[in-house]
Amino acid sequence: MPKYSLSRAAPGDVGTAAVTNEIRRQQALLKAGALQNAILNSPNFSIIATDEKGIIQLFNVGAERMLGYTAAEVVNRINPSDMHDPLEVEARARSLSLELNTPILPGFEALAFKASRGIDDSYDLTYICKDGSRFPAVVSITALRDDYDELIGYLLIGADNSVRKQFELELTDAKATAEAANRAKSEFLSNMSHELRSPLNAILGFAQLLASDAAPQSDNQRESTEQILHAGWYLLDLINEVLDLALIESGKLLLSMEPMSLEDVLLDCQSMIDPQAQKHRVVMDFRPPPAPMFVRADRTRVKQILLNLLSNAIKYNRAGGTVAIEVSVRSPDRIRITVRDTGAGLSPDKVSQLFQPFNRLGQQAGGEEGTGIGLVMTKRLVELMGGVIGVESTVDVGSAFWVELVRAPRPCFAHGAPDVPPTHAVPAPLDCELRTLLYVEDNPANLKLVQQLIARRPNLRLLTATDASAGIELARAHLPEVILMDINLPGISGIRALKLLREDPLTRHIPVVAISANAMPHDIRKGLEAGFCRYLTKPIRVDAFMNALDAALDTARAAPMRGQARQDEAS
Repeated sequence: MPKYSLSRAAPGDVGTAAVTNEIRRQQALLKAGALQNAILNSPNFSIIATDEKGIIQLFNVGAERMLGYTAAEVVNRINPSDMHDPLEVEARARSLSLELNTPILPGFEALAFKASRGIDDSYDLTYICKDGSRFPAVVSITALRDDYDELIGYLLIGADNSVRKQFELELTDAKATAEAANRAKSEFLSNMSHELRSPLNAILGFAQLLASDAAPQSDNQRESTEQILHAGWYLLDLINEVLDLALIESGKLLLSMEPMSLEDVLLDCQSMIDPQAQKHRVVMDFRPPPAPMFVRADRTRVKQILLNLLSNAIKYNRAGGTVAIEVSVRSPDRIRITVRDTGAGLSPDKVSQLFQPFNRLGQQAGGEEGTGIGLVMTKRLVELMGGVIGVESTVDVGSAFWVELVRAPRPCFAHGAPDVPPTHAVPAPLDCELRTLLYVEDNPANLKLVQQLIARRPNLRLLTATDASAGIELARAHLPEVILMDINLPGISGIRALKLLREDPLTRHIPVVAISANAMPHDIRKGLEAGFCRYLTKPIRVDAFMNALDAALDTARAAPMRGQARQDEAS
């Protein structure tokens, strides 16, 4: 019969309460012992306890399994740093010395330094097993203290880190592969742009010359020239669309985000889109906002978005139909621009496919040109600027495409005057002085095109060179007013040639205009940062070329050292 019978104890009996408490205490101890045994015998974690000097006192089953030693082989014999890669322990010691401004600590002291000062610490080091094999481990180290807060040892809990390290390695490799692929893609796009633009420059350049020639043309000749120009500019638009979409997808499209007036952009779009509307016999209904409205966006890209939506609204409208564009305030921080047409409308299944690349929803069977990427690019551009795009469409009624952009406060100058878009400067009248230009270009067609353009200006004389070395020699010998420079030249590149010209006191003040088929945004930025005063992309537009040339000639006239350079040369 048991000494204590709980069933016979009287209520409130003090002896019974004591027995109950003792049983609970023993059960708690048993549970604590079970928990301790479970931890110490866990095969998934290495648990190592040391004395205050770092000598191992406990080496659990997990440590034996991971490191290949038995507890008897290490207890009271070695410290944990003896099982780590010594070079990594030394590197940790140097790092701690710099971080905490302490002397370089040897061996185990480098592992335990932070823990000994009550700082939570864990580290990644390589364990070396008994058989010489190695594996990465993550180790947490904690100081052990007695009831008087005296340091009595350290507890190190480690886990095999091989899976994470392998994942990190694979992630690093995947990232490097993706970056290499992106670089290759960018190089391909840049090269493709250059290769396509160079022949287009000749096609469009000479077609513009024919269109503006003073000699009379027959109706057939005039029509043929117009067809060449139309097809050439359309092909250039397609190239630009594909390149823009690729830049967006790769995350390399640069945006200039600033407060901009919607009314100004709408007026620009109206003047640009009216000829297309008249050709298709579509009535345009531009409804200006009731008050000045500004959004935070890239002005060029907003214009691109609206022109694409307006162009689609005209192309897929009916003869005699209308296109209305209106602006409304959707919330204190959003403004909506809606383009509404009276076209055939779209069914719900077609609306769901609208923003898929290269999907023209069957319109390729019709007579309208297009790639099927305009709306995709429009959506990406809107989203890049923090906006949203949507569409509402009804078959046989029409469609309404809308874009919401982030509202911005009205920009002001220092004295509170409203921001006004800059006007284009009018080129200064040309004088009768004969002025010399130098064009460095290895493409014969491009060279001949510029020669014919310059021939229309009787006060200009053009020198030419087909490589940068010859161009630099001509520049030094003749000191031209302005230099026109291709970028991709045989031997020395145009950017390198510009650097050499800037290093020479005789030529450093000559304005140099880049004319290149490298038309990617980073190409233009790189050229302007290198020091070109203007950067024209091929195919060149005759009016843009002439404007850039006049601006460079004005700069040359104002150059303070040009007269002195000529006097030095004469002397």
